[in-house]
Amino acid sequence: MNAPQSRLLILDFGSQVTQLIARRLREAGVYCEIFPYSATPERIAAFAPRGLILSGGPASVAGSGAPLADPAIYTLGLPILGICYGQQLLVAQLGGQVEAHDHQEFGRAYVDVSAGCALFDGVWQVGGREQVWMSHGDRVTALPQGFAAVARSEGAPFAVIADEARRIYGTQFHVEVVHTPHGAALLANFARRVCGCDGDWTMAAFRAAAIERIRAQVGQGRVICGLSGGVDSSVAAMLIHEAVGDRLTCIFVDHGLLRAGEAGQVVETFRGRFNVPLVHSDASDLFVGALAGVTDPESKRKTIGRLFIDVFEGEAARIGGADFLAQGTLYPDVIESVSVAGGPSVTIKSHHNVGGLPERMRMTLVEPLRELFKDEVRALGRELGLPDAIVGRHPFPGPGLAIRIPGEVTREGLDLLRRADTIFLEEIRSAGLYDAIWQAFAVLLPVRSVGVMGDQRTYDQVVALRAVTSTDGMTADMYPFDMAFLGRVAARIVNEIRGVNRVVYDVTSKPPGTIEWE
Repeated sequence: MNAPQSRLLILDFGSQVTQLIARRLREAGVYCEIFPYSATPERIAAFAPRGLILSGGPASVAGSGAPLADPAIYTLGLPILGICYGQQLLVAQLGGQVEAHDHQEFGRAYVDVSAGCALFDGVWQVGGREQVWMSHGDRVTALPQGFAAVARSEGAPFAVIADEARRIYGTQFHVEVVHTPHGAALLANFARRVCGCDGDWTMAAFRAAAIERIRAQVGQGRVICGLSGGVDSSVAAMLIHEAVGDRLTCIFVDHGLLRAGEAGQVVETFRGRFNVPLVHSDASDLFVGALAGVTDPESKRKTIGRLFIDVFEGEAARIGGADFLAQGTLYPDVIESVSVAGGPSVTIKSHHNVGGLPERMRMTLVEPLRELFKDEVRALGRELGLPDAIVGRHPFPGPGLAIRIPGEVTREGLDLLRRADTIFLEEIRSAGLYDAIWQAFAVLLPVRSVGVMGDQRTYDQVVALRAVTSTDGMTADMYPFDMAFLGRVAARIVNEIRGVNRVVYDVTSKPPGTIEWE
């Protein structure tokens, strides 16, 4: 897609929340992308941003091997905002001083606003005290020439700095996280007031531009899309179908690891409601058979991924092949594939193909969603008319229920888990809580519990329930169900599913950078 001319660029120095900067800007209607910190001034100039943002990061500016921006970025004449490490970096590179200090700040803090600046317009008032979220050990101790301190905290005398003449700003705290209540407004001020961005980033504009891009790429060729029924592949399929019509064929590989009723819903929605050419391949026996005896989670993923490709390629050959393969790659997948120092994404994203296709497939990738975050994909799906049962559903992993059964996957275990999961989601919907929860599901634990049911002693399965809230998909807190709700769900599961005698609720929160049951 030709990105809007009114756009910003974020240089990533390794912060685990860099993506949130982009999300906040997109929410303000400003298009932006994330480049690695090593991007050359020539590459930056070619992108033609109206401003630069330097992200946070785990390194110390004074440490050996610290990631550094090319000093030439400060000569491009662009407005610059440095966040946390980004602030310390621009101070150090422009002639100021940054030092390690005994007084570290991690978590909630308060800053006192001592002077005005363009970032604060209509948001913070001089003399006010504002809550922010700090995460730093080093701190600025001397400013470069031309800068002034406009806010301070107990541990950071230069919590916000500004050089209004050069339009360069720095915040020691993270403006992008929800724990800084007015952080999004500060970012919007930088984008709109300082950089002059128009705020023209909308899903309607994206839809129109993406359709033209797909038509230009595909021409008169044929496209195959691997449809799972999840949000990403569903929206990609609908967008491509709008662009090329019946020259798209969707292949739905039913691996038998879906939630109750989902296979039928996929077929009815795409083949029945939208008349999208769809091949439904029921390969559940193949997948479940291959998982017999497999207990390692990563081995399960790789087994499922290998079989999926085999079945998919077989179905593609039967329909005569295609020139293009559509994939629901999202922007976080693209970012993580080129993350600073690689990161853990190779393992975490082992079911993605952001690096390209195997040579034997002889198709060209079509990835119409690769500029979008998940919430934007949902908005695009609604723009395309997809039902909320598809667009609004909770995230579901590609390997399906296989990774919600720690230990061996069996048909009996899958059936039991589906029934427990269905009851949990039914009660959540009945209570009107589904849209307030980011993700909820049941897990069949690899343990048994001794219990007494009626007049009999039982030795049966244990089901765990998980429900979390999240604003960004990167951090999560448990959903605070009341005990009456949990008691009702537990009673239904134990009474309606023979073989389960205990239900537990997982109250673990997910701080940034950790992995949880999917």
